[in-house]
Amino acid sequence: RKLQWFVDQGFVTGWDDPRFPTVRGIRRRGMTIDALRQYVLMQGASQKNMLLEWDKIWALNKKLIDPVAPRHTAVVKQGLVPATIVGAPATPEVRDLPKHKKNPDLGTKRTVFSSLVFIDQADAATFEQNEEITLMDWGNAIVESIERSSEGTVTALSLRLHLEGDVKTTKKKITWLGQAPDLHPVEAMLVDYDYLITKKRLEEDDSVEDVLTPVTEFSDPAIVDANVDSLQQGAIIQLERRGYYIVDKTRTQSDLGLVTLIKIPDGKAANLASKHKEVPGTEPKKAKTGSPKTNPWGKKVAATPKPSAETSDADQSLNLPKPEDVSSMYVTRPVYGDVVLETPENVSSMYSTKKYC
Repeated sequence: RKLQWFVDQGFVTGWDDPRFPTVRGIRRRGMTIDALRQYVLMQGASQKNMLLEWDKIWALNKKLIDPVAPRHTAVVKQGLVPATIVGAPATPEVRDLPKHKKNPDLGTKRTVFSSLVFIDQADAATFEQNEEITLMDWGNAIVESIERSSEGTVTALSLRLHLEGDVKTTKKKITWLGQAPDLHPVEAMLVDYDYLITKKRLEEDDSVEDVLTPVTEFSDPAIVDANVDSLQQGAIIQLERRGYYIVDKTRTQSDLGLVTLIKIPDGKAANLASKHKEVPGTEPKKAKTGSPKTNPWGKKVAATPKPSAETSDADQSLNLPKPEDVSSMYVTRPVYGDVVLETPENVSSMYSTKKYC
């Protein structure tokens, strides 16, 4: 009923919204059927109400998609930096590179090597003069010049190829995008989500309006390599150095003519943490001082007695008196008496038992 409120109030787009903890919602966010099935079997059957974290199921999902997710490249459009590559082919070259270096069965993708490439502002801002960096899937390059605006943002770069350099010695491995006359980067929207509420668990007397996360959707316009344009809705890929994404809409399905990619959680605690600080007043309620306590059987007990040498750790945690010493135990008889039976191989059934009393 609390989820229905989000739908009715228009805080989500529907029951398949990627922020919803519904099967349709997490499927749209990149959860695979295999991961969902394995996770359900791992939990087993239980009559208890359980509060489960998202990290395990998303980590399991990542384990399944990583070996089969093609690798692609994306560069954020905001602050996009053009870089001139000295020593690059005068005419753009298109080479076939594997989609996944560890899984050649996925095939190849077309990659453009040109004298003009595009680099993220976040990467370019860290460059220093004469620093040697690595252009992923190409080789090393040396930063020859850096142009900055009056605000300090990088507006242009000049890099000189140094392909004989060792990629293992550089600290910065950079993604980039080139373009050819017949192979241009594709416009895309990278979408990520936050939790709908600021509490892990809602109590019966909680008001949903008081724990709403202010902003739950984040979009970054970007350009991606041209190979992404041929992907179908629901395809799962990895954008190198950014994470895993699922194609939510192709260019033909989007009203803006953009490929919409939704980020798939990877199960890491840092990435699953809320992007907003907890709203004051939403902390879990604490028990009042001096309120009566209950033991696991629901009976009220007095304040916790001071531990003594005769009280075990288990007794202290349950606030129960130490049980009397038991000197005898019940004796059970072998099901088949004292006769030694040969155990058949590949036993698939259980032995039956008889009631002796």
